[in-house]
Amino acid sequence: MSETTATEENKSATNPQTDPERYLTMLIKNAIKLSVSDIHIKSKTPPFFRLHGNLHELDSLSPLSLDDVNALAAWFMNERQRGEFERDRQIDLARGFSGIGRVRANIFSQRGSISIVLRVIPTQLPDRESLHLPPIIDSLSELRRGLVLVTGPTGSGKSTTLATMIDIINRRDPKHIVTIEDPIEFLFRDQKSIISQREVGPDTDSFTMAMRAALRQDPDVIFIGELRDAETITTAIKAADTGHLVLSTLHASGGLETVNRIMANFPVDEQETMRMNLATNLRGVVSQRLLPTADGKSRVCAYEVLVGTRTVSDMIEDPKRTAEIENAIRDGAQHGMISFDACLLDLAQRNVITDDVALDYSTNPTDLRLKLEGF
Repeated sequence: MSETTATEENKSATNPQTDPERYLTMLIKNAIKLSVSDIHIKSKTPPFFRLHGNLHELDSLSPLSLDDVNALAAWFMNERQRGEFERDRQIDLARGFSGIGRVRANIFSQRGSISIVLRVIPTQLPDRESLHLPPIIDSLSELRRGLVLVTGPTGSGKSTTLATMIDIINRRDPKHIVTIEDPIEFLFRDQKSIISQREVGPDTDSFTMAMRAALRQDPDVIFIGELRDAETITTAIKAADTGHLVLSTLHASGGLETVNRIMANFPVDEQETMRMNLATNLRGVVSQRLLPTADGKSRVCAYEVLVGTRTVSDMIEDPKRTAEIENAIRDGAQHGMISFDACLLDLAQRNVITDDVALDYSTNPTDLRLKLEGF
């Protein structure tokens, strides 16, 4: 990787067993400098950086041995976490590096050895405009109640978008914000709001337990790291129904798939009730993907927005009409909705992304190609 030619600091920090903290600090300093999203660490190779979506080997550093990686993994974990890792052979955690930044780590066993993937977490939250997020993010953050979801694949920036929403509320409103995370990623400082951040493991045994307790903690806003199962979904919707703004994430590619995935968590005999509850409380779904920019130097957020209008609520409640949600998104610009293809068309016409990238990610490439050609 040409941008990471070994510096004197790199050369003097190449013994992870002697000083794992110094080695990791060197990696993370360089990652932040280059706007790297992830760092991959495994034995028999040097570390890899993921830059603008692509992996690059740090050939300025020596390959890591099994003992090197074991020492780095051990440095991340406290006694409780080591016990969890020994039991499960994997663990999620987060660590801060003073004056530098913060990372989320997944440490896992593969082929009998340990590997580590680090997600670099920005210390300064960018604003909505610099992230190229839709203006409706501001409107959704002003809601007093309801469920707002940010969806997309792993690495699409969901956590950053939700952290930006929390930051908007924190700077604007005197509210109590409770976050429930596994692990805690972004650290917030109280501004106009009071923010209570709870981590599964150190602070609570589970998302569900923390959600139940949150309802007794006088919250205005509740952020749940992920809607993972039926119990968490049910509790989140109950919190929204009782007058709280609930923010969370889900792995889904768009508004329609979000509804279908939520319903898939429940047995058939419970789905009618859940459809009614979701239809009543869902206020918005922002689905996003990160795409390479035309100059190849960064990535940009492409998004779809579903707003919980009365019409959309009817479509959620009636399973025979749920497929119509895609049409509602396409035709709902007056409510702040936008389809992925409309967003891709705008990005391509402004030369932010290439036409080829727009077509690769398009829902309907044939239709989008005609629009790009002016038809």
